[in-house]
Amino acid sequence: MQILTLTNYIKADLISRLSRAELPPESLTLAALSDHYQVSVTPIYHAINELIEEGYLYREKNRRLYVNQDKIGDAQTAAQSHQPAPPEDHFKRITDDLLAMSLNGESLFLREAASAKKYGISRTSLRNIFNRLAGDGVLEHVPRRGWKLRSFNQHDLDAFIEVRVVLELKALDLAKGSLDKQVLEKILAGNRVPETAEEPLQIDNSLHEYLIKQSDNYYIISFFDRHGRYFDLLFLWESNDREAAIQEIQQHQRILTALLNEDWKLARKELELHLRSNHPVLSQLKR
Repeated sequence: MQILTLTNYIKADLISRLSRAELPPESLTLAALSDHYQVSVTPIYHAINELIEEGYLYREKNRRLYVNQDKIGDAQTAAQSHQPAPPEDHFKRITDDLLAMSLNGESLFLREAASAKKYGISRTSLRNIFNRLAGDGVLEHVPRRGWKLRSFNQHDLDAFIEVRVVLELKALDLAKGSLDKQVLEKILAGNRVPETAEEPLQIDNSLHEYLIKQSDNYYIISFFDRHGRYFDLLFLWESNDREAAIQEIQQHQRILTALLNEDWKLARKELELHLRSNHPVLSQLKR
């Protein structure tokens, strides 16, 4: 029996639901889909990326996701078939374990045979997961030695944030003339502070992608595509802390309000504050 990761299950289920037009466009966000499937955003993140690569979804200039109706039309057969029950999320479990080791400052080599036995999966399945994590910068394959885990380093994070601040502020300057207020309003609506302790969080962090894309600068876009994946996973992990997530929502609200008011000076100030101060959990890890 084929072993499916939760990412593959979500991907197949999304294709089926999209082909039946069961999901409205506004539900195609990390936060909304995470809430829909009752999982972390990590498998959602990877499922969405695979659907984009395979042509089922695409991003417009506003960074919103849209369905490729021509491609999704080919999935009508899948829409009629029964979807299997969600499998154990091996990818999430392994990713969480490796991030925890990375955040503890561990830099070690992982052997495929031992790791596959530990997680109760085949070496082929494990290798697929490790290859994906290598693409995200978590692991590095070293011939004859195994897979080397990237150790979290506070200096490395600080250096990334310094460059990120410069490039995102530049992206904002370049994007001023091409920002769509309707897009900004939708992102703002997607960031809402819960009124009670039981209410789930509602976060839409697509503002950063939107500014970067609207900058229309290949080198800014390329930097984040190449160097941002490992830190994106860390930031997603950090958002599991409710207080950190609420702080993120509030900062997004202030940035977006300033952008909608075309108060560029305030928007730059709030954006820089957000980029420098939005990691209260990671900043406590002194490595």
